[in-house]
Amino acid sequence: MGKTLGIIGFWAFIIGLVIAVVGGLVWPANQVLTIILVILGIVIGLLNITAKEKMLFLIAVIALIVAGNAFSALTMLGIGKILGSMLAYVAALMAPAAIIAAIKALWEVGKPGD
Repeated sequence: MGKTLGIIGFWAFIIGLVIAVVGGLVWPANQVLTIILVILGIVIGLLNITAKEKMLFLIAVIALIVAGNAFSALTMLGIGKILGSMLAYVAALMAPAAIIAAIKALWEVGKPGD
């Protein structure tokens, strides 16, 4: 059962990335896509982030969110706007998973030791 849930989480991640990239190109700032990505992010956070991966995942999400507007200065052909939209969608996908991973980490730190 655990392996099946991991596969579901993996596919939620892949599908979410594809939606984020295509959505950034075709449908920037679409609320329906954002909601879909948030739901997929919740699935990823619940099913796909192991205890071993938690810290690396959280650091990667922080880096991604910080870099979110790095491309806004690229105005030629609207490249900055497109890349910014893609990153915003990826952040919408990863933020719920990061919140879940952070809560799990805080729970582990706060629970009584063995």
